[in-house]
Amino acid sequence: MTFKLGYLLPTREQVMADQHDAARLLALAGQADALGFDSLWVGDSLLARPRHDPLTLLGAVAVAAPNAQIGTAVLLPMLRNPVVLAQQLATLDQISTGRLVIGAGIAADNPAIRAEFLAAGVPFEKRVGRLLEGFRLCRALWRGEPVDWQGRWELSNAVLAPRPYTPDGPPIWLAASVPAGIKRAAQHFEGWFPIGPDAQTFGQNNALYTEQAAAFGKPATTAIYLTISIAANAAQGEQAIDEYLAAYYNIDPAIMRRFQACCGGDLQTVLDFISSFIANGAEHVVVRLVGEHESQLQMLAEHRDLLSGAA
Repeated sequence: MTFKLGYLLPTREQVMADQHDAARLLALAGQADALGFDSLWVGDSLLARPRHDPLTLLGAVAVAAPNAQIGTAVLLPMLRNPVVLAQQLATLDQISTGRLVIGAGIAADNPAIRAEFLAAGVPFEKRVGRLLEGFRLCRALWRGEPVDWQGRWELSNAVLAPRPYTPDGPPIWLAASVPAGIKRAAQHFEGWFPIGPDAQTFGQNNALYTEQAAAFGKPATTAIYLTISIAANAAQGEQAIDEYLAAYYNIDPAIMRRFQACCGGDLQTVLDFISSFIANGAEHVVVRLVGEHESQLQMLAEHRDLLSGAA
């Protein structure tokens, strides 16, 4: 197995620092692309954790980083009308000449996210059904043929353009951590994209995912989203992550660590942490960096061969 290494652009972090321009984000995308990172990712939130719109930004990233895949980590498709979303994603897939991956999730259940759904005029309840039907409608529209649809949305003889660059549309990876969600990823989509919580649990869940994907005859890409901080030592790295999680989520970092995979420490400690997920089946590792990004990107790129050995 040849693994791929991805990098999450710090859109939320810049807004938290009251830096709303996109120039540094595009510069980081270009640096990561030049260093050989395989993919570049952008998160999604309207009001719960405000940041740049992911689809608009990825259009620019596709140009700034012409070699890497681009993706959402993760998109909340339920906040968007699927007809509009289908056109946006097809256009983005064309701009990137087929390099788009759609990481998608159903969103956590907390007051801030419920308020976000309310502000967008979207019911929070039954969001799983809304996600599934929305993507089914997107895929129907991506064929470029007349679509009749009776459901949450109604279409009659509707034809959408452009068609995506990728036949049948870009791959969709579902973020999920519970068995029902993992099975849903295997049955309906092309990849599974969790955020933790640890390598052993990830390996057990990956066995379930690959088994289910084989049963459904579906393609199966296993990815993982990891939060890391390369520091002088473990104490500094872990403290940096705790402070980051507390500021980012406004919650006790110990709670976040229960379901998010995080590691701070010297370079070898972080490389070993990433390798443990690769050894348990991760084909695509996406890193969220805590601390100074440019130097950490450089270090990861320079020592990528040590990660390849874990595959």
